[in-house]
Amino acid sequence: MRDTLLIALFAFAGAAAAGLLGACVLLLIRRRSLTAHLAVVAAVAVTAMLAGTLAVAQAMFLSAHDLTVVTTVVAMAAVVSLATALLLGRWVVARSRDLALAARSFGDGGDFAAPDGPATAELAALSRELELTSRKLAESRDRERALETSRRELVAWISHDLRTPLAGLRAMAEALEDGVAADPDRYLKQIRTEVERLNDMVGDLFELSRIHAGTLTLSLSRMSLYDLVGDALAGADPLAREHGVRLVGDRVEPVPVEVDGREMSRVLGNLLINAIRRTPADGTVAVTAERSDTGVVLAVTDGCGGIPEEDLPRVFDTGWRGTHARTPPAGAGLGLAIVRGIVEAHRGTATVRNVTGGCRFEVRLPAAGA
Repeated sequence: MRDTLLIALFAFAGAAAAGLLGACVLLLIRRRSLTAHLAVVAAVAVTAMLAGTLAVAQAMFLSAHDLTVVTTVVAMAAVVSLATALLLGRWVVARSRDLALAARSFGDGGDFAAPDGPATAELAALSRELELTSRKLAESRDRERALETSRRELVAWISHDLRTPLAGLRAMAEALEDGVAADPDRYLKQIRTEVERLNDMVGDLFELSRIHAGTLTLSLSRMSLYDLVGDALAGADPLAREHGVRLVGDRVEPVPVEVDGREMSRVLGNLLINAIRRTPADGTVAVTAERSDTGVVLAVTDGCGGIPEEDLPRVFDTGWRGTHARTPPAGAGLGLAIVRGIVEAHRGTATVRNVTGGCRFEVRLPAAGA
């Protein structure tokens, strides 16, 4: 037993010396290629075994013949180990280089494509993460391009919509100043109408800027959808009468929800105004509110005749106004974008789909206490 302990002690001492030397070498070459690191590790393993063997042989006074045999065996193992380490290192480095080139492609705005061929588990996991990152970057670039296009369209449309009433206001003001207005009261009434329209547009822009900036603050309270819909229908009734449109709200359940009453009233008002303006005279705009498996569904159905399928994904985009883009009743194309922003701030979703004779806008909200 004592001899075994001595052999273990001498072997450990020799191997520890080789390991310490290898650690120092690895520290010195820490910025070099993985191939060099693998070669050092293989050399340390063989050297540790040789050092331990030599220490034991020296302590036990082995014959020169036996020592030569052991040394030869260790040398052959060293050659094979170093060759294997070099081959493995070159293969891993080549795979890493291919992966770096592929990553550079999507960093320059392209898509990441994983290199062909086998890879280590770590490199394969890194490739999967890079593919996921590439998809997220592509989606982000698409959203950014869509937002930029939307902003440009919005600026163009807002500029057009502001220029028209401002030109009219200037002309009417000059006519009143010069005393050439045939009917001053009519001019003053028209000026008031245009000012209110401009005020509404500026209010929509301010609301949309708060939504995009993430500064929309909600004051949630528990209330019934029945009361919200009732107030919204009462507010939209004068506009519906002006356009000869019937408002129907007989399928509204008293479902409790936790919402910001002011902001949700704006959502309902925008949906109703949009529906009324696009529904022909003698048409019907129907409002429903009912429970669903995930919460509540508030729907506004109009008689606009439907939206082209290719335009449905853009309905809630900022500045989208469909086929009536240049007519004053169409507004600045901000109403539905505000609807989506407010609904998403309430952890809900806003969608639209075509139905027979028109469109159905649906707002899904979590039920109270969900």
